[in-house]
Amino acid sequence: MMKLLDKLGIVLLCIIIHYVPMYAIETTNIGENCTISGFVYNSESKEILVGVTVYLEGTKIGTITNKTGFFALNNIPPGKYRLVLSFIGYQKLVDTISLKPKEVLRKKYYLKPTDIETQEVSIEAEKEIEKREITISKINIPVQQISKIRIGGESDLFRSLQYLPGILTSSQISSGLFVRGGSPDQNLVLLDNMTVYNPSHLLGFISTFNTEAIKDVELIKGGFPAEFGGRISSVLNVTQKEGNREHISGGAGIGVISSKAMLEGPLFNGSWFIAARRTYIDLIKNFIKEDPTTPLPDFWFYDINAKLTQELSRNDRISLGGFQSQDLLGYSGFGIDFEVTIMNRAAYLRWIHILFDNIFVSNSLSYNFYKNSFTGKAGDSKFTIQNSIKDLNFKSNFDWFFSDRLTFKFGYELSKFRFSYIQNLAGTESDTASGVTPAGILNITVDDWNHSLYTQTNLNFTDLLSLQLGFRVNYWTLSKALTFDPRVAVKYRFSEKISAKFAWGIYHQNIRLASQPDFSFFDTWLPTDTTIPPISSQHIIFSLETEPIKDIDLNFDIYYKSLINITELNLNVLTARTSSDVFYVGNGRSYGAEIFIQKKFGKFVGWMGYALGYIYARFDSINYGKEFRPKYDRRHDFKIVLQYILSEHWDFGATFTFQSGQSYTGATSVLLSRLPEQTAGRGKIITSQRYGLRLPPSHQLNLSATYSFKTFGLQSKLVLDIFNVYNRRDIWFRYYNTNEALPKIEDVKLLPITPTLSYEIKF
Repeated sequence: MMKLLDKLGIVLLCIIIHYVPMYAIETTNIGENCTISGFVYNSESKEILVGVTVYLEGTKIGTITNKTGFFALNNIPPGKYRLVLSFIGYQKLVDTISLKPKEVLRKKYYLKPTDIETQEVSIEAEKEIEKREITISKINIPVQQISKIRIGGESDLFRSLQYLPGILTSSQISSGLFVRGGSPDQNLVLLDNMTVYNPSHLLGFISTFNTEAIKDVELIKGGFPAEFGGRISSVLNVTQKEGNREHISGGAGIGVISSKAMLEGPLFNGSWFIAARRTYIDLIKNFIKEDPTTPLPDFWFYDINAKLTQELSRNDRISLGGFQSQDLLGYSGFGIDFEVTIMNRAAYLRWIHILFDNIFVSNSLSYNFYKNSFTGKAGDSKFTIQNSIKDLNFKSNFDWFFSDRLTFKFGYELSKFRFSYIQNLAGTESDTASGVTPAGILNITVDDWNHSLYTQTNLNFTDLLSLQLGFRVNYWTLSKALTFDPRVAVKYRFSEKISAKFAWGIYHQNIRLASQPDFSFFDTWLPTDTTIPPISSQHIIFSLETEPIKDIDLNFDIYYKSLINITELNLNVLTARTSSDVFYVGNGRSYGAEIFIQKKFGKFVGWMGYALGYIYARFDSINYGKEFRPKYDRRHDFKIVLQYILSEHWDFGATFTFQSGQSYTGATSVLLSRLPEQTAGRGKIITSQRYGLRLPPSHQLNLSATYSFKTFGLQSKLVLDIFNVYNRRDIWFRYYNTNEALPKIEDVKLLPITPTLSYEIKF
């Protein structure tokens, strides 16, 4: 029945996509109408601004600047207007313009920053424009707020997003995002339109995105439009800063576990930006006297973000950017030595061209290299496991601002992948010395190509009713899979304060992550071949957006997500040549409801959210074929984020979470195995239903205080962050200790109360 509905939906959507835009074009009166387009910048740094509301006062004509700061207003009747530009954290700008028949006007506007906390901003117009946009399950958190959420002295993007309802984690020290029943590998993470495969540092406590390098953050938790593909769960779209075009400036911060620095400045007709961060736990270890019986591990990471932007002409802009990160964890003791290394290398070249005043073109070429290696020695045996992805990607996107009521997007994407997997679990020192090739070596290299085409239409029938239609086609050469992804979103405004949204869509994913269900040092990205089908999902979302109190948003979401051909790692396999050898394939579903209340600006800002979620999965070869809930299923999820500006010098922050405990697999009995001549043996746990039990609920309070002052005339901050204020150590994972005659349940607990102090300076 579901497959029949899919086919009927695709046919219906194709008919709608063909005829509805034609109706809109026929009913749009172009005549002597005019066009206004341009870019919006920060008046102090001359950096572009994303998300600025631009509208004609007294009319319904308006829009929001895109990721490159560009806007276009079309089909404007000739006459005199007041063009208003409004953006949180900046002074409103009003420009009086007179338009002659058929006039095409291109301008640059510069907004002056002001304190977001004290600014009295009229946002009625912004609300008006937002109410006509269809952005279901989309959340924008101002970067100013993200930078004030501290964990271990560090502000971190992923840790901030975890405080949103419907986004779960595997533990309090993990930065992985489980969005509405989807696993982290099902999230499309973009940095300046470039895919990022490993957005977390080793151990998952901090993400690879340095908040000093971020300009804009957009999260879509489900029902995302056709311009995004290749993942089935959510989209995180991050835009990097371009740099100060007026003068050289920078900043630095020194914390307990890491330090960071940022530098930016002008160059020719553009700017440059670079930010770097490094931990120094490995350096601190050199000054600590170690106990040989309990050796400390070696651990460090670093990341670097960089971007160069140039305006070549009135219609052309290029940017060259990327990021690099590396993690290392090493341990030597108890007869085992190992080293885990994670590496990201990514770069892109992007060309933005205004083809006409209402057609915007973006072309990008990117290269991404991700490598994960696990090497070591136990006794005389060596082992090596290594996984890497090389992704060469080209994207071409067109935005056509046909009119105030009708816009089009369409584009093409080409990706060339190379997956590599190396495994040697049987090597020994004697083998190496004698030149003998040990048995059990795997060295697999697989190439794959992906072609994607998409089209997307946004149509405002009236001031109350809006429709978004999209269609995406994907083809993968390795699996020979051709998929069709229709997407629909509808929005209806009941009043100025209440609007309802609905979204439905089909999504496909061809690559997947092979990782242990519990804690894992080593994760492996693998493609889909002909032995298993691509992952697919359907999203159905209903949303109600309200503004019960001025400047306070209250939203309600209800969602259902099917999960088809999802995979679990086969832990019994020793050698593998195809995807079906590595994975169990099954199906799942997730559904739930979310409440989210948010205040974006003022002296007192923050949000509060609650999510009720259900996640189920079923595999023929797992849990006797019976349905079970995954480990990261947390039925209840309650979160609060509060930030308060007390004065010019002091501001305070608090975060609180309460969640149902994680699922874990219990035991029914223990089997003692031993050789006939032995008096003692080794216990083997006989498990019960997979993830059939729950740990106790998880909850935690974090507090921070920031004191702003000047050091030799330079802006400075002293930040005190207290992690886990009331010292409740949640359980990381639970296991059964069979070394004793009577098996014992052991809990590995997370961090206790941890205060950190950091110092930051800007120049």
